[in-house]
Amino acid sequence: MTYLVTGATGGFGGYALEFLKDLVSKDQIYALVRSEEKAATLKEKSYNVRVGDYSDINSLSNAFDGIDRLLFVSGAPGNRQEEHANVVKAAKDAGVQYIAYTSFADADHSTSALAADHIFTEKQIKEAGIAHTFLRNNWYLENEMPIIGGALASGKFVYAAKEGKTGWALKREYAEVAAKALAGTEYPEILELSGSPITYAELAAALKEATRKEIEVVSSDDQTFVDSLTAGGLPQPVAEMFLSFQHDIKNNQLDVTSSDFEQALGKPLTSRVEAIKELLN
Repeated sequence: MTYLVTGATGGFGGYALEFLKDLVSKDQIYALVRSEEKAATLKEKSYNVRVGDYSDINSLSNAFDGIDRLLFVSGAPGNRQEEHANVVKAAKDAGVQYIAYTSFADADHSTSALAADHIFTEKQIKEAGIAHTFLRNNWYLENEMPIIGGALASGKFVYAAKEGKTGWALKREYAEVAAKALAGTEYPEILELSGSPITYAELAAALKEATRKEIEVVSSDDQTFVDSLTAGGLPQPVAEMFLSFQHDIKNNQLDVTSSDFEQALGKPLTSRVEAIKELLN
């Protein structure tokens, strides 16, 4: 059996590789990178490397040759639907038997702009007739580091999501489930991977407990939120992108309650306080 992890030089793919090597023989693991230059570190770690780009279906066809099971880490927004269609077509043509795909929380019912590409990709995989698990990842705690960093620098934890809740967890925890799915753990077609949803006010309380610092918690309007991020060094367009995430959370797009995550891991998720400590260290 052969296993390929896409996005292998990214944070999620890197974590998945490290978990996977403890589950299957390392000589059966392949890592997909976009260029030979990006392959060097993985080759030093003795991983088999394939070069391929989501935008180049011919490169993907070559990369997937002889691969049985594929961890398909979703690409960056932009031209994602066309690129994801390339991945699925190349996987089908190469005879890939199984795909674990990193999707979006409660994708079937989501109205978030972020969900559209994932709904499209899930449909493509289904129509290709490839066995699969859709890993409907909620939200990485790492995504909140600009807000957390700004709070530690300024003494103010500023958010604009009101009482919206999010099922935060560490990226490595999502990646561990992905690796287990890829290795052959029997999971259902869909896993709703969400921690217990909490508000930003509750996240701020966890931050204060983790750091033992006095931090003012500010439920702000949109402009104040953007201004707080740009004051911390984020470019205006990036700050506005983070504002769009706040809108999704305010509109309950990530308020998903499910026991799938801890059942798939076979252990409790890291507490928010300990998770924050881990990221800050």
